[in-house]
Amino acid sequence: MQVHPSGYYAWIKDPMSDRAKANTALTEQIKEAYAQSNNAYGYRNIHKDLIESGIAVNKKRVARLMKIIGLYGAGTLKKKPRHKAGSLHKAHPNHLKQCFNVQHPNEAWVTDITYIRTYEGWLYLAVVLDLFSRKVIGWGMSHRMTTSLAMDALMMATKRQQPKQSVLLHSDQGSQFSSYEWQSMLKRCNIIPSMSRRGNCYDNAVVESFFKTLKKECVRKEIFVTREEARSKIFHYIEMFYNPKRRHSYLGYLSPNEFEVRYLSESRNHEVLTD
Repeated sequence: MQVHPSGYYAWIKDPMSDRAKANTALTEQIKEAYAQSNNAYGYRNIHKDLIESGIAVNKKRVARLMKIIGLYGAGTLKKKPRHKAGSLHKAHPNHLKQCFNVQHPNEAWVTDITYIRTYEGWLYLAVVLDLFSRKVIGWGMSHRMTTSLAMDALMMATKRQQPKQSVLLHSDQGSQFSSYEWQSMLKRCNIIPSMSRRGNCYDNAVVESFFKTLKKECVRKEIFVTREEARSKIFHYIEMFYNPKRRHSYLGYLSPNEFEVRYLSESRNHEVLTD
């Protein structure tokens, strides 16, 4: 076989090359990062996690090793987009007008309700997101899609954020957001209502995108037997992964919490320099 004896005996003693050993160690680190991402990240975000941990590695190498061990990011179900203008709400026009990029916290929030299937029946989830950081600042869950469900999410948001000025809150034209109880709560909290055009999901695209991400990375991979099981899983996803860890391309691949911390730090430094 034209192999030198010294090389053959060296191979017997140590059959794995340095490169193979490095790949084995890197594969274990990739598996750990993948597990910490709730089995949701693809190779791009896994690569950023490794770099942040001080592991210098090429993105293509991460992609190749993930493919070998069968790790993939959560997939996306493609649907044919549908669009129609829709009519404005007579009492509350669309003040947001798809302007989803805001410069400061608590300028504009968005809210909506979605449903999660369980063997016990539907579990409904209401959320409030701050457009500045894309953070879930309020949420509520119930077996019924009522106005009180939406109000629970908004109450949590106001207690957490405690905005010092009026806030624009955008929603669709659902009955929960048109009710007297909801409108009264908005007035008490100094919140300006804004509503999407009827039947137009693009007017509330950010919260729709969050629901899509939630179902792609958390709900679609699970079969919930009880509502309580689904509630626990969704709570863990929002509070333990999405807000503190989930990277967003819109935020420069930072998590919502980290993005807020950096903003506050930069604001304090700017105030000190100004003084």
